[in-house]
Amino acid sequence: MLKTVFPTIDRESSALGFGCMRLPTLENGAINEELAISMIRKGIDRGVRYIDTAYPYHGGESERVVGKALQDGYREKVILATKLPCWQVKTHEDMMRILDEQLEKLQTDHVDFYLLHALGKDRYHQMKELGYQEFFDQALREGKIRYPSFSFHDDYPAFDEILHDYDWKMCQVQMNILDDENQACVKGIQEAGRLGIGVVIMEPLRGGLLAQPPADVREKYAAYPEKRTPVEWAFRYLYTMPEVITILSGMSDMAQVEDNLAIFDKASRDAVSDEEKQLYKDIKQTYLSRMKTKCTGCAYCQPCPKGITIPDIFRGYDQSLLREGGSFKAGYAKIVEKQADASRCIACRKCERACPQHLPIVTYLQEIRAACEA
Repeated sequence: MLKTVFPTIDRESSALGFGCMRLPTLENGAINEELAISMIRKGIDRGVRYIDTAYPYHGGESERVVGKALQDGYREKVILATKLPCWQVKTHEDMMRILDEQLEKLQTDHVDFYLLHALGKDRYHQMKELGYQEFFDQALREGKIRYPSFSFHDDYPAFDEILHDYDWKMCQVQMNILDDENQACVKGIQEAGRLGIGVVIMEPLRGGLLAQPPADVREKYAAYPEKRTPVEWAFRYLYTMPEVITILSGMSDMAQVEDNLAIFDKASRDAVSDEEKQLYKDIKQTYLSRMKTKCTGCAYCQPCPKGITIPDIFRGYDQSLLREGGSFKAGYAKIVEKQADASRCIACRKCERACPQHLPIVTYLQEIRAACEA
């Protein structure tokens, strides 16, 4: 396992982090606890030193299962990160109340990285008005958290403002082959590194999109002299960045755990060559020329007041565009059967206000509906 160190706090981590947003589930949607615990412990046994969860993951159950997985001495082996659901904070007192609830679910007296979850410009200003700095100061004094942090979904100016507002020890940002100019951007990652703030990456595979590329992308990879899987290429793009400390992967089955461990066991910090940089540019352009929504499947738009499963619609449609001669009509018909299709949209735009990608969701829904019903 490629080992890394968070700057300024001198805390050893692993280049691969175990993201607990997409744990394996049973047919009823509940977490498959036995398998999830086995997967998490397998990762730790093989060198994973960073475990990431959050208050809302799996309907609030992810933290509870992670707490179980970290019993029997596993808690002491890892950096544990979880997040404050800022959208549920209405008063200053709510912050400590929620943190205490999380500590109980996680069965620990402290978390290492505690993040303000999914900050953008508006949410950041709301949290500042509610006194997030004073909350962090108190939580640090009481030993309930070790390192104040934040995760981010907005544009670069907002990221830069937040980055310089507090003595942060880590920031979690979305980055992958397709997002070098989106959200925090590569220049934001570099600024964080300059300030000594460790960078943790989310969505390295763009919601799984980069793991199963279309034929024209596969051909570009196959033509390159160095042979790597698409997943390894995607991770390599990130772990060669000196500012990146840990890359989160939301693993859903044991095969993914094994595959990721194999990749990071042989990973190194060597620089990306000029030829590889050009390959990444070609891959990005090929993807962007095909996709429509560019949805990452984060599900912040859920639940929809009318029950529309927006991530399923967008993911299914984009994936159909990435297949030669692909069609989403059959998949969309199944969503219609579940009464979760775009015909139910009332254009309330609650989803658009919640979307960290700022996608024109209502417009996309109607366009996809028209294409699938034609």
